Amino acid sequence: MNPRLVAVGDNVVDCYPDLGVMYPGGNAVNVAVHARRLGAASGYLGAVGTDAAGRVVRAALAGEGVDLSLLRVVEGPNASATVRLVAGERKFTGGQEGVSRFRLTAADLERLAEADVVHTGECSLLEDQLPELATAARRLSFDFSERPWEYVEAHARHAGIAILSAPSGARDEAHALARRVRDLGPSTVAVTLGSQGAVLVRGDETAWAPAEPITVVDTLGAGDAFIARLLVGAVRGEDLPDLAAAATAYASAACASYGAFGHEAPLDATLATPRDAPAAVLPNSKESA
Repeated sequence: MNPRLVAVGDNVVDCYPDLGVMYPGGNAVNVAVHARRLGAASGYLGAVGTDAAGRVVRAALAGEGVDLSLLRVVEGPNASATVRLVAGERKFTGGQEGVSRFRLTAADLERLAEADVVHTGECSLLEDQLPELATAARRLSFDFSERPWEYVEAHARHAGIAILSAPSGARDEAHALARRVRDLGPSTVAVTLGSQGAVLVRGDETAWAPAEPITVVDTLGAGDAFIARLLVGAVRGEDLPDLAAAATAYASAACASYGAFGHEAPLDATLATPRDAPAAVLPNSKESA
């Protein structure tokens, strides 16, 4: 079957001043694009700006065949982040929120109810609307990234699928964390471990898959690629060990090129100078596995 997926929330242009280029990205955008590449009928609900960065995001989504009927185009600058690469690992050094914040409407929720799975995450800043979103969605996926336990505990009950990141964690600790989150309500929990692979828990079943060996160019968006493969496989009813292996392999492959999913564009002059900001407020500050 071809799953129907809608990703809700953040988008951004990732600016690489050292390379003089920028790429479209953001957790929700990346998941929507990768899900489409994996055969899903995917859509994106979020807000883009009217500047060059916003046009890059829109063009990339349209070019990938992502449904944009729920997209808002808002006067003003698009969200952006400045990225530096150190041995392939991305480091966020600045950014701006732009017009990225928005509110879900009753009409949005009605449309989202038609999807097999709806995805959002901590970068989308929609926590206060999670109860409504969880009620409307057939299945809600939420990316907690590396948020502290208090945040996870407060919001996990709304998610059917929860994804967390522990890039420096041990496998046994990841299994324990996944089971702890499962006990809060989600039926499926994934904990990504960066170069060590990922742990999945579904009910009483657990699985682990190592990361595929690959020459890493850029880890940006690898975690979002993992999420997309996880969601598409979950809707298709794949066995947990196969799902873990496929999602981890897909995430590894995403590290072989620059940007979250390609669509390189020349760095716009207005974005060439990074705006200093703490990484915690950047729209997609946790895109890697």
